[in-house]
Amino acid sequence: MKKIIKIEGMSCGHCQAKVEKVLNALDGVEAKVDLKKKAATVNLHSEVSDTILRDVVTEAGYEVVSIEEKKGLFGK
Repeated sequence: MKKIIKIEGMSCGHCQAKVEKVLNALDGVEAKVDLKKKAATVNLHSEVSDTILRDVVTEAGYEVVSIEEKKGLFGK
């Protein structure tokens, strides 16, 4: 499953790296942060709740605006 996390408060490469680090520290999570889009693309290889994703980003000092499941072609 892939999710997109919209994040406010990131302003530099250090911010980007910090958010990637806290998300990738979670078991079953592979994250890549796009600083320009203010978003993290998260591939979940195991069940991780939105609450946990939100909490680790918030604890790192950033604001989660939204978390959406990314649908592939044909809504899959």
